[in-house]
Amino acid sequence: MNPEELFYLLALQKVESVGDITAKKLLAYFGSAKEIFQSKPSKLESIEGVGSILIRNLKDQSIFKKAEKELDFIQSNAIEVLFYQDEKYPERLKHCIDAPVVLFASGNFNFKNRKIISIVGTRQATPYGAESCRKLISDLTPLNPIIVSGFAYGVDIIAHQAAMEHNLQTIGVVAHGLNQIYPKAHKKYVSSMQENGGFMTDFWSSSNPDRENFIRRNRIVAGISEATIVIESAEKGGSLITANMANDYNRDVFAFPGRATDKYSQGCNNLIKWQKAQLLTSAADLVYMLNWDLETPKASVQKRLFVELDSEEQTVYNYLQAKEKELMDVIALECNFPIHKISSLLLNMELKGVVRPLPGKLFEII
Repeated sequence: MNPEELFYLLALQKVESVGDITAKKLLAYFGSAKEIFQSKPSKLESIEGVGSILIRNLKDQSIFKKAEKELDFIQSNAIEVLFYQDEKYPERLKHCIDAPVVLFASGNFNFKNRKIISIVGTRQATPYGAESCRKLISDLTPLNPIIVSGFAYGVDIIAHQAAMEHNLQTIGVVAHGLNQIYPKAHKKYVSSMQENGGFMTDFWSSSNPDRENFIRRNRIVAGISEATIVIESAEKGGSLITANMANDYNRDVFAFPGRATDKYSQGCNNLIKWQKAQLLTSAADLVYMLNWDLETPKASVQKRLFVELDSEEQTVYNYLQAKEKELMDVIALECNFPIHKISSLLLNMELKGVVRPLPGKLFEII
């Protein structure tokens, strides 16, 4: 985007009573932010929902000073600006009615043809929650997903760390401008995240991490991904707000269950109970329910010989080794497993790179 258009786009963001929805409406009508400001009042009045107050607000000269200051910050700090009509703007987010007109980004992003999941949870993660998060991301590594979270304490930072440990792209969606880091204790993770992923926000450099900003931030976390996963949550919390937003955007929501007596499992259990989230216990569950295609891993046959299979997986492997390929229903019958069990076993074995699906619900040894 050229600097002049960006300047007017920034100015549009500071016009009182113009939010993301109204801004998109105006941009669709006029074609550019500059044209909005240069248009005659009579033309503006012809647009449904645009009245005299909004027209007067467009003439407020103070917004141009603010836009100039923010433009200087963007250019001085090499901030990448993603306009909602740009190819680089996250595709799924484009389809959310209240998605930001612009996103400010810092790092190294590549959203094209990538699986994206958002992971959220309590800031007081328990050992169970931390282990569930790490194992999920570790098991998903062969699929190379992008892991999105909010860079907060607890589940958020655990998810980012686990992604970095497995060389996965990870994005922290923050509730403030990119001129600061919150919480400050997480500053040590910044450079590592920016090497493969980074940070994203729709807040200006003048914005601080105020309480209300986190709720607004959550719509990006919910809208940017294919699915939102809640690891742990108390009965009330920001993670549940994100889950509800994801449901509103018609995204898949998953939650890890916990004991009824555990404080930080109550929120997840309630999401499952009220059918606002699907129960999740493993990466295989997620792959199955999202209908993700698994590509054959580029590992050598020798490498696959050392893959560890549990006794049930070994039973299925031995059967397929004798049959070469077989229908899922027949495998279940011959190996004496219920169909839901055989689905889970085969998905786990796909993730381990020992079997692959064929058209018509057939499976074969790799």
